Amino acid sequence: MLVIRLVSGPAGPDALVLPVRPGGPDSPDSLASPDPTVSPASTARLVPTAVPLGDDVPAEAAAVLPATRLTGAAGEVREHLRPGGSPARLWLLGVGEGDERDWRTAGAALARAAKDETQITIALPGEATAALRGLAEGLLLGSYRFRLTEAGKRPALAEVSVLVDDPDALAGTLDAARATAETTRLARDLTNMPSSTKNPEWFAAQVAEAASGRPGLHLRVRGPEELAAEGFGGLLAVGGGSASGPRLVELDWRPDGARTHVVLVGKGITFDTGGISIKPVPAMKLMRKDMAGAAAVIAATLGAAELRLPVRVTTLAPLAENMVSGSAFRPGDVIRHYGGLTSESTNSDAEGRLVLADALAYAVRELKPDLLIDLATLTGANAVALGKRHAALYSENDALAAGLLDAITAAGERAWRMPLADDYVEYLASEIADLHSSPAQGAGSVVAALFLREFTGDLRDRWAHLDMSAPSWSDDTHGELVKGATGWGVRGLLRWLATLG
Repeated sequence: MLVIRLVSGPAGPDALVLPVRPGGPDSPDSLASPDPTVSPASTARLVPTAVPLGDDVPAEAAAVLPATRLTGAAGEVREHLRPGGSPARLWLLGVGEGDERDWRTAGAALARAAKDETQITIALPGEATAALRGLAEGLLLGSYRFRLTEAGKRPALAEVSVLVDDPDALAGTLDAARATAETTRLARDLTNMPSSTKNPEWFAAQVAEAASGRPGLHLRVRGPEELAAEGFGGLLAVGGGSASGPRLVELDWRPDGARTHVVLVGKGITFDTGGISIKPVPAMKLMRKDMAGAAAVIAATLGAAELRLPVRVTTLAPLAENMVSGSAFRPGDVIRHYGGLTSESTNSDAEGRLVLADALAYAVRELKPDLLIDLATLTGANAVALGKRHAALYSENDALAAGLLDAITAAGERAWRMPLADDYVEYLASEIADLHSSPAQGAGSVVAALFLREFTGDLRDRWAHLDMSAPSWSDDTHGELVKGATGWGVRGLLRWLATLG
């Protein structure tokens, strides 16, 4: 993986990156303060760097700016060769207005453009905290690749030196960016893994390996026998059709002195055929991603431990493979969930809410947290309402919803709050069970959230649900995302958890 280090000088001999932003000679700041590094014909201007670079490199960069036609928009990249010079190559990188999001976009673009370099140095401005956080996350996430073979592997940028005036003062910022990006990459790895490898047992083993030896982390994995003994009926029903039995992973981060306890729940369907209500092939081919919620909450908990966040985090990942067989649960079955509530399921492809119901009920009855959050690739209706890049957020708690949305936005992810319409609760009525888990009426994402709310007990007003099926997968490369799993939710959760200490 790409190595990022902080340095105070000098620039490397091979490649130097200089940031540029919008604003040519007619911009107010250039008129008020004439700058010899700005070319009169340029539509972008160099960003003053914290560490002086001498006169020749900035002057040459200013001279070539007109020919590059750069506007300074975040993610624009141009290479300029300097035969016989040191550095031998000069890269000009658009950083937009210079906020963290723009630097994240710029870092990802640079990772792709400079993929054939072995080492580059980038000079940052004086106020570098947001720039460094965004740049480092962009570099690490934009350079992500998932491959199960080394055949045809392309060269990749190996090391980036970041030129700042005080490396020690920014070390914590880089550590936070690195931990966030590395755990997001882990969530991507878990989600991208083909389901021929990724069954519930394998997933649980990956969590055990990742958590091993980390102080403050405690892991428990329940297998089918324990799940049956303790009454996890939803998880057993969904996993009953597979030769790979279900698991419930419980990962607990317990820092000393924590005053807040958060439970995170993530849907973990390692492959979803739809069960007896089988999916059409186009809808089934990417169903290895149906455990992206579980991957996100596990990775966020590992990140909280890595960052030593002073909040207790317990993650529950109910894992099952929804398959078709003689032992699969049937449409019309009544399922008894953990805690005793029953649900009638007339669509075995609405399986995620069944495993989440067990985990939510267990969290409320046994763990008694202060806050309860679940993430799930739950409904296609999420994408119908909000498109491919937004998750749907549901909560009755205005402060909780606002805090989550602020953190998600700051982290560079997207979500939109949706209504929990109480007049739709009547859709959940069943003639033979306490609830109907898959009613035929519309408002699919809203109704699914209302079903989950029934299992939150006295934590109903301290619960939030994130339906993140759409943004968990990217169909193309843009910004810090690459085609495939996005690791959505890891960055936002870590930002939010950091506000609770």
